[in-house]
Amino acid sequence: MSATPSYLAYNVRIESVCAAVTIAFSGLGRWFTKFWGETCDLGIVDELAAPDMLLQYSLHVPRRGRQEIKAFMTDFRKAFPDLNFWGAADLIAEGDYVVGRWEGGGTHTGPAFGDFLAGSLPANTGRKMRFTGTTVLKLKDGKITEEIGLDDGVTALQQLGLIKLAA
Repeated sequence: MSATPSYLAYNVRIESVCAAVTIAFSGLGRWFTKFWGETCDLGIVDELAAPDMLLQYSLHVPRRGRQEIKAFMTDFRKAFPDLNFWGAADLIAEGDYVVGRWEGGGTHTGPAFGDFLAGSLPANTGRKMRFTGTTVLKLKDGKITEEIGLDDGVTALQQLGLIKLAA
């Protein structure tokens, strides 16, 4: 486990209190650690995600709905069994939104993985990726309706050998 603080250890600044954020905020630390952390518990998707939740990051095809989100994470973790992301700064909440900065990655030691928009990895390349990003969660009625992230996908894709910088 990383020495970097986990999402459970996050401090929170609530700049504008909204009922949805207040209700759901206690679960958000669990969302980040149980969905994106070192050990994944897909039950958290049923507990905290809205039925039609949108999960969208620059590296992957957007997913909508609990089943698609679970299938994505299952495949991602099969390909990268040590996948782990953790908080890099305090969460910030305002209105129906919560924003978190993170870092993490993993080693591709599993099956072929074709979910990257820039290409596919053959099985067991042994390549490591470590990168950072920012996630914005939108909440409604105590559930996550959107998780939209901006990540340093160029770094991850370079590390995985899927893109090369121009000389």
